[in-house]
Amino acid sequence: MAAFVLAGCAGAPALLVPPERGNGDLGLVIERESGSLGVLDTTARQRIGTIEGLGDLSHASVVYGRDGARAYVFGRDGALTKVNLRTGRIEGRVQQAGNSIGGAISQDGTLVVAQNYKPGGIKVFNADTLALVADIPAVVDGKPSRVVGLADLPGNRFIYSLFDAGQIWIADLADPAGPVLTKFENVGKEPYDALVTPDGRTYIAGLFGEDGLAKIDLWANPPKVERILNGYGRGQQPLPVFKMPHLRGWAVAGRTAWLPAIGRHEVLVVNTDTWQEVARIPVAGQPVFVMARPDGRQVWVNFAVPDYDTVQVIDTQTRRIVHSLKPGKAVLHMEFTPRGEAVWISSRDAGHVTVVDTATFRTLAVLPAHSPSGIFFSSRAARMGL
Repeated sequence: MAAFVLAGCAGAPALLVPPERGNGDLGLVIERESGSLGVLDTTARQRIGTIEGLGDLSHASVVYGRDGARAYVFGRDGALTKVNLRTGRIEGRVQQAGNSIGGAISQDGTLVVAQNYKPGGIKVFNADTLALVADIPAVVDGKPSRVVGLADLPGNRFIYSLFDAGQIWIADLADPAGPVLTKFENVGKEPYDALVTPDGRTYIAGLFGEDGLAKIDLWANPPKVERILNGYGRGQQPLPVFKMPHLRGWAVAGRTAWLPAIGRHEVLVVNTDTWQEVARIPVAGQPVFVMARPDGRQVWVNFAVPDYDTVQVIDTQTRRIVHSLKPGKAVLHMEFTPRGEAVWISSRDAGHVTVVDTATFRTLAVLPAHSPSGIFFSSRAARMGL
């Protein structure tokens, strides 16, 4: 299928995807400078279209509706945009905040939630209409806080961290008109991002302001905050942090979690039964994304400047680096195909997306893109925390 451009709200375009085929192998790549999305076909390894008119996408992220055809794009400028991958059209758009860095979708697919830097807090929207159904400020001692680490939980609940207040909150939205909040105080200094394990049981928040992480066992009654990996950098001077690491459930491989160490050239390996450190792997630079292949046999790592042209692959059995590659300058994101036979890597300054075979490390395709960053496949629709 030839690639072509579709204006976001132009008059009835032809379908990007023929009616007779599904959309389980589609995806989006963020084009941050042009405010556009590239629509991807992961089977054909092609770009099949472009959706324009999404504003500032410099820190944009995407979640998918249950059908895997509709996606919700959270722009850095605070806009929330609903797009249809099959038609290549924008179906709705609201300017919901001044500065936003992501969001999540509820277990039943009816609610979309945005986490905001400015004015802080979260906002809850009807997934069909994008009508606002709840506005929950994040204010502690009279001061608003930026919200990070938002993730969906079973039961139409959402968990998130307050960067400026050092707290973690759970919003129960079983009744969106009457949200019920559970607040955890004194979790640590400056929680910057977080992950929920794929079973929805454990929430881990990284701490920017100190060595360590905050963990909550969400199955406990009642849940409480515990500190793990406390002082993992003790005795060594941390390096300046050039790009904040990211945490999501993709870092879990079997009974281990693979986590980036703040200000260090290391990946930390944690046993998810005991939540104790079992190893640390020296790597080429400061890790940003540490992502497990779907089968858990490999972990792929990219890095902050000055090592942001490099990707390294760790074998989880031997805990050794088995391959290094340089797909292009300014690697910003990686996304595995649903069964992990390939990984798609965005290189912002090189202006392309590289598709790599995860068994042979052979390059399968190179697709042009305008300053690409995040890559998001429709298979995320079926996964918690993504």
